[in-house]
Amino acid sequence: MPTSAIRLVRFTGRLLLALAAVTMLVVVFLALIALTDGAGSGLAAWLTTLGVGAVLALWRGRHRTWPARLVPFVPVVVAAALTATVCIPTVPTARRYPPALPFVTTRHWSLTTGSRVAVYHYPPADPVTRHPTPLVYLNGGPVRGISVLDHRFLQLLARQGYDVYAYEQAGGGRSDLLPMGQYTISRSVRDLAAFIDRLDKGKVDILGFSSGGAVLTRALADPSVAARLHRAIIAEPGPMDGPTAHIAGHKGRKSARGLAPALTGPRSTHVPRYAVAFGLMRLGLLSPDTGLIGQAEGVNAFTAADLGSDTASAYCARDAHRIPAEDTAQNFSFSPAASLRVQQTVKDSPSVAPQLRRSRTPAMLMIAECSSQVRQWETTVLADDPAIQRTQYMPGVGHHMWNGLDANNDRAVAVITAFLQGKRAPLPNYPTRDEIPAFLRDHE
Repeated sequence: MPTSAIRLVRFTGRLLLALAAVTMLVVVFLALIALTDGAGSGLAAWLTTLGVGAVLALWRGRHRTWPARLVPFVPVVVAAALTATVCIPTVPTARRYPPALPFVTTRHWSLTTGSRVAVYHYPPADPVTRHPTPLVYLNGGPVRGISVLDHRFLQLLARQGYDVYAYEQAGGGRSDLLPMGQYTISRSVRDLAAFIDRLDKGKVDILGFSSGGAVLTRALADPSVAARLHRAIIAEPGPMDGPTAHIAGHKGRKSARGLAPALTGPRSTHVPRYAVAFGLMRLGLLSPDTGLIGQAEGVNAFTAADLGSDTASAYCARDAHRIPAEDTAQNFSFSPAASLRVQQTVKDSPSVAPQLRRSRTPAMLMIAECSSQVRQWETTVLADDPAIQRTQYMPGVGHHMWNGLDANNDRAVAVITAFLQGKRAPLPNYPTRDEIPAFLRDHE
């Protein structure tokens, strides 16, 4: 074999060994991030990895002449540079709140629970047609700001004569953050009760969407909170308790997930620090209260594009190439860590079915045709709440039922207002409790 070929083989072998060493050190670093829960913004793991790499480099170079002893340190330096990017924040670590919306005043209410929440009020457009009972909106997330798309829908309800109030739940949007350990589904229910008390207008109607629907369901199961409610609309609810959350069952008809174009815009997950933090949190290898990134930093970093196919899953497959912009970059706000924390408390909670079966608050359930929710999350509520008076199966829409497409907003308004006013439902009462087995079988 020619000398040049031998040199090339040796060089290639050394390069592969160096790459293997870098990879090993990166893996060690990630393992230490998980083991230390990201202590000290990841510096504990970084310094330990650097120390391990330096010791191994010294050992590998112990029989070499002086200049050659430095060669084993090259992979250590490369790995140190790569992993250091996980330890350095690239966004402010103090909370940056979204700017004020141009079309509605943001107020802040301090609740008796200790939460300080951002409040929005849409008074009835025509005082003559004003409905006497206020309508409170609980948005989804959990721990997400109210989207511009939802604000437009609330304005539409106000034009129908409703006195509409909405608040961003603690940690979401313009509401103040909580200590991570205080984000629980039970706290969300207590905040709802405290908000109604602060509103001081007697009983209220509630529209709860997605995770807001889960909060509303649990409120109906708590007699002290349910006593504050006049009527309840549970729209596309998330799981109401641990047993429900662990159901792996049917979903609605095909959504736009995997069909819609990828969301454009910056992604925090393209930055090593946040890709590692959010990825390991999602896998359960970092706690929501991780020392790697603070809660405020995580909220500041996370963007709408980071939601990926989650947004597309809220629309029917037929709408894949016309999904509306749900929000603006300035208004978007989501706390992935706090959201995971709330979801975990739902999974860890005991069944609320025995309490829900004693509910007497008139309620309506809304289910989307192309729902991305597990069907049993919705039908379990129907089965266990005897006060649900009607179910409205919404054709042609996904999880986000009021989305500005076609006549979807008008259809949702018609369903909601008919129930609140005790009028005949615009859609069939379907499914009924007796029809749940057939519904699960026939509507996938």
